Amino acid sequence: MALPLRRSQPSPNADVARWGPLAELDRINRQLGDYLDSWGPLPGLLGDAFTPLGDVEETDDAYTVEIELPGVSRHDLDIEVAGRRLSVTGERKERERVGILRRRERVVGRFRYEVVLPGEVEEDGVEAHLDAGVLTLRLPKPASQRPRRIAVR
Repeated sequence: MALPLRRSQPSPNADVARWGPLAELDRINRQLGDYLDSWGPLPGLLGDAFTPLGDVEETDDAYTVEIELPGVSRHDLDIEVAGRRLSVTGERKERERVGILRRRERVVGRFRYEVVLPGEVEEDGVEAHLDAGVLTLRLPKPASQRPRRIAVR
């Protein structure tokens, strides 16, 4: 014997919860923000330092590294070469402002750029030039690693 099933009907005064897509997106955004905050500093950021953009190019006789450093003085740079590792550290200083800063998009403060080159370099022959906000480093390869042309007789 089947028992009758009682169906409850909502009362006219009961609040009906409705799904709101914008509220759901806001909730997901808050959860994701909390999750990312739990990681600490993001990769690419070293403590309070940032990593500037750079390119590494290889030719037959040297490696050329170009790093974007607008607003950085050559006195605020420290360049180290150890074996195949190149490290450039420094600081982009905040300039004195007269008015009210309404929007900030440029990063100021300490920076660090590090790269491990594909081969050894001649540390004594490294050259560095800072021009128009771009630091250009030329790191010559040792003579033993440079290709030699052999004449056919």
